[in-house]
Amino acid sequence: MARAGHMAGRRTRSARAAGALTLVGALALAACGSGDGGEATADGEAKDLECSTEAVADKPWKAAEPREFSLLWTDWADFPITDSWEFFDEIEERTNVKLNLTNIPFSDATEKRSLLISAGDAPQIIPLVYTGEERQFAASGAVVPLSDYADYMPNFQKYVDEWDLRDMVDDLRQEDGKYYMTPGLQEVSVPTFTLIIRKDVFDEVGAPAPETWEDLQKGMELIKAKYPDSTPLADGFEGQSMINYAAHAFGTVGGWGFGDGAWWDEDKGEFVYAATTDGYKDMVTYFAGLNEAGLLDSESFTAADDGGGTVTEKFAEEKVFAASGGSWTVQEFATALDAAGVTDYELVQIAPPAGPAGDFVEPRNFWNGFMLTKDAVNDPNFCDLLAFTDWLYYNPEARELIQWGVEGEHYTKDAEGKYTLEPDFKLTNLNLNPSGTIDLKKDLGYANDVFAGSTESRALKESYNVPAFVEYIDSVQSTRTPRDPFPPHPLDEVELEQASLLSTPLKDTVDTATLGFILGQKDLSEWDAYVSGLEGQGLSGYMDLINGARERAENS
Repeated sequence: MARAGHMAGRRTRSARAAGALTLVGALALAACGSGDGGEATADGEAKDLECSTEAVADKPWKAAEPREFSLLWTDWADFPITDSWEFFDEIEERTNVKLNLTNIPFSDATEKRSLLISAGDAPQIIPLVYTGEERQFAASGAVVPLSDYADYMPNFQKYVDEWDLRDMVDDLRQEDGKYYMTPGLQEVSVPTFTLIIRKDVFDEVGAPAPETWEDLQKGMELIKAKYPDSTPLADGFEGQSMINYAAHAFGTVGGWGFGDGAWWDEDKGEFVYAATTDGYKDMVTYFAGLNEAGLLDSESFTAADDGGGTVTEKFAEEKVFAASGGSWTVQEFATALDAAGVTDYELVQIAPPAGPAGDFVEPRNFWNGFMLTKDAVNDPNFCDLLAFTDWLYYNPEARELIQWGVEGEHYTKDAEGKYTLEPDFKLTNLNLNPSGTIDLKKDLGYANDVFAGSTESRALKESYNVPAFVEYIDSVQSTRTPRDPFPPHPLDEVELEQASLLSTPLKDTVDTATLGFILGQKDLSEWDAYVSGLEGQGLSGYMDLINGARERAENS
């Protein structure tokens, strides 16, 4: 269903991707004049920038002349970018902007991104940036302080205010008072990962859907008695997912959400290291007990992070009945159960269980956003670059296009806002219109993993999810409490370097010990020795850096 007018752009995309690193270097050399972007300082930060303020939120935007901007693209193995992706051509048609791509594989994307940025070889637009990841680049001056230019981003400003996110954005400010990335904005924020359970089996054994982690343990014991060959609880993400969403209810942080390891101790009025707290020990003890009782699939805490894999197979074989996942995982499990001939099952995505610390879940959160590398300000079309990224990430027209494609060609929308794919099109990963012959994501590049989901209204989020996910949103919002964000504690460049040298070996020790305790390779009687070992790795000095930064931010 590709349109003839787009073929010229498609013919050049593979060549652009293959030669992107060379192209990025050429762009950096060519973009040495200030032009319309304003005079540039020695460190690449623009001054006296005078962009047009005619652009307004929620309106189409198109550059007056053709523009080319460079972008870092992450390749997912399951959805390789192809020469026929219409997504880029539609973007170009609407905005007059051609994107020149530097491609990196998902498997080591973070490392490759860091190397490119540190070497000054990265493209202008860096997507898939989660809050906190920008700190090292901000401190070294490798990226643009986007707070300096937020006045030229009307869509961003509108939804920050409309969705009451201003305080959260201000928390992104670094030691110099500026923020260096703009995040994906979410009208409603619920944990992306949580437990997916076979509710029919819970009902069968007389176990209610778990409201607490204690409830879950009782349910697992009942299921184990009924299905003795099962290890009913699994993660599938090397434990990092389950520990992340469980930690808040135990009064700590862990797994994917460990961050810098700092936990705000309200009673002490200072940060402590999360992995030494009673809450962390309670969490580790809980999971160790599940493992010892044969209720935890230990392989799912050690297998490579492939997004599911063997856990899905075990779900289909009825050896696992509760596992970590997101809204898409429900569909993956359902597809696997159907293929295995399992009938009359009910899968439910439940709110993360409450725990000893209460019904807490992660703080209201951002999703991935973007940074601009420092040389971008020297592009003579920097004003258009700002306007383009503001449109792409925050304009409802762009967000709808990214997720659904072109209205009237790929989908229709009725008066109630219900989206329906046209007969020829499908979204296999979401099980939408499976009889279609052209996959909107795999064949055309829409709903791609680089941009889709970054900024979403509640209506857009609900548009492609099943009704059960809407129930999940309601459940979290009505029965769980987002944990308050911690006090800001931005480090300066020297402190970041010092902290990095300390935090990496500390985190390695934490990860090894956490799995060791949970899987029974380390006895919990060794807890004090483990904490002493962290002290021997410079933990006190590390926490002094963090608490010093917090005091400085508080007094500034």
